[in-house]
Amino acid sequence: MRKWLATVLDLLFPPKCPFCKKVLDRPGICPACRKALPWTEGNETLREGPGGLRCAAPLWYEDLARDGILRYKFQGSSSLAEPLGELIAQCVAEQFSGEFDTVTWVPVSAGRLRKRGYDQAELLARAACRAWDTEPVRLLEKTVHNPAQSGIRDAAARRANVLGVYEPVELERIRGKRILLIDDICTTGATLTECVRVLRDAGAESVACAAAALTREKK
Repeated sequence: MRKWLATVLDLLFPPKCPFCKKVLDRPGICPACRKALPWTEGNETLREGPGGLRCAAPLWYEDLARDGILRYKFQGSSSLAEPLGELIAQCVAEQFSGEFDTVTWVPVSAGRLRKRGYDQAELLARAACRAWDTEPVRLLEKTVHNPAQSGIRDAAARRANVLGVYEPVELERIRGKRILLIDDICTTGATLTECVRVLRDAGAESVACAAAALTREKK
């Protein structure tokens, strides 16, 4: 019965490439888009920064990846969560294998959640966790509806904009844990660095970060 229902749904709503919308035989990214995506390579896959930040990402935030992530965040294209989450899972397996026992995400504020209808980082975390047959845990709450980081260019201003806007929850699940923290984009790393600080102050043993895409650092 379940197999029959899946066949009917595939006929009515065939899987499409989330980037170009081409109809596919099975869910995923079409070969042409997979080839065109701006992949990070080698040492570029892992970014390190102040406060012990370590963030791995499979893609650069540009070209096809940037267009897709912008649709995902601001135009309701939630179907991108699954393929992007799978790419994150593959990248994490290469960079942080055996380094974490708990997965969480960078949350949006309640106001932004109502407006958008979903938390984009949570969907990415859930998609990534399906590859590991586990579930992410909500460990952070955004208590301040601050201006969006995407509208702030200056690195110092971005750091100031996120100070004190996150609080830990489920403290018993944070203390002594090795945590993987997932977000959609790592630009300057200000948001991730602040979330890492909050989790460590709450007793986390370590925090590694992952995102769908990195912005290139200016030389």
